[in-house]
Amino acid sequence: MREIIFDTETTGLDRLEDRVIEIGGVELINRFPTGRTFHVYINPEGKAVHADALAVHGISNDKLLDKPLFAGILHDFLDFIDGAKLIAHNAMFDIGFINTELNRLGHPPIHTDRVVDTLALARRKHPMGPNSLDALCRRYGIDNSHRTMHGALLDSQLLAEVYIELIGGKQAALGLTIAEQGDSGRTGGESRVILISPRPVPLKPRLTEAEISAHAQLVTKIGEKAIWNERVAVHQ
Repeated sequence: MREIIFDTETTGLDRLEDRVIEIGGVELINRFPTGRTFHVYINPEGKAVHADALAVHGISNDKLLDKPLFAGILHDFLDFIDGAKLIAHNAMFDIGFINTELNRLGHPPIHTDRVVDTLALARRKHPMGPNSLDALCRRYGIDNSHRTMHGALLDSQLLAEVYIELIGGKQAALGLTIAEQGDSGRTGGESRVILISPRPVPLKPRLTEAEISAHAQLVTKIGEKAIWNERVAVHQ
């Protein structure tokens, strides 16, 4: 299973007027990071970075002057996310901005059924909150001390760790993943399932004959209402 944890930074909050200026992504195969990432800065084509946004991510217009337009990074981005489930925090914000950029270029949108929102996952798991990325890092003991400002790649890397915790921690996957690097540069994954064989010689029972007899007498005394009868019926 291939998943992409991604994040965007923008010139502001209005997806119809503002522009995407940074995209970061981290690849997971079977819930393990492969080391493959995607990161670009994007020229907003004359759209000024709003002061409030600048205070959050620190990306100025001057820094973006020599960066490619969205059209210039489109195919690399689509290739990176091809066939993968997309994971983001407050995902509808990010996917809404990306789909607006795609629409400007006459490209079909990314369907939301491919997208998982970790903010929604966190709110279900921790309904009392808080559930910001920083708060979830603190909750799960993930070091985010180097996150002084928002950044698409850094936030994606932190969110990858948070996401794994949200879905059950590092023990959630019962397979080992081996990353293979092909000629195209795409990382694939081969899953090896660990099978636990039965013991060649069963362990001796820990109950004594006297204890087994006493238990049987107790169940008989309780009669049909004994819960033990239900458990035995389930396993027969």
